[in-house]
Amino acid sequence: VNYFRPKIIVFENVEGILSAIPTGEKITDLIRTGFDNIGYEIVDDLKKHALLNLADFGVPQNRERIYIVGLNKEYYNISDDYEFKFPTPTYEKTRLGDILEHDVDEKYTISDALWEGHQRRKKEHKKKGNGFGYSLFNEESEYTNTISARYYKDGSEILIDQGPDKNPRKLTPRECARLQGFPEQFIITVSDTQAYKQFGNSVAVPVIRAVAKRIREEMGSLPVKE
Repeated sequence: VNYFRPKIIVFENVEGILSAIPTGEKITDLIRTGFDNIGYEIVDDLKKHALLNLADFGVPQNRERIYIVGLNKEYYNISDDYEFKFPTPTYEKTRLGDILEHDVDEKYTISDALWEGHQRRKKEHKKKGNGFGYSLFNEESEYTNTISARYYKDGSEILIDQGPDKNPRKLTPRECARLQGFPEQFIITVSDTQAYKQFGNSVAVPVIRAVAKRIREEMGSLPVKE
């Protein structure tokens, strides 16, 4: 940011940045100070307005993220009471079956050994009193868990139920793309492993699009320094 000096910045991260670190300092305060030191004003209320969930924007994935918007103080004349207004979620009803593929290759069905391991680990975690373990979804599920970059390892956070006579399966790369809101024409040119990593690390496209639209609307009315 300090090198390129854009007029406006968007920062995205997990909800955990709202918490404090062991020293007692709030991560958001450190972020705000860091950007202020290089000439950027954070223009949103981090506690009230910046937490957006992909599931509220019409995509069946529960993916909450903090979005922070900052303005370049060298370019914009920012009043003390200015606050960036984030987009209002669409709250469209979501259904996982709407993004699932049909006639999926058998290679995405997990092996007996992996399925047995998932079930065993879940039982062990349950005995310890925690909720760790695989998560099973079907076509009628409203949304899935958050997909992560580690999905390629065993798919445990999102497994698709294939009925009582068949092991669950992992999502296909195309389904992962849809689960992050990528358009159908997006071409996947990498291996499945790399695709899982990249989609798991990606930002949520519909949310970013909505934030960018709000930024574009604001840019026409923000006072520019002479």
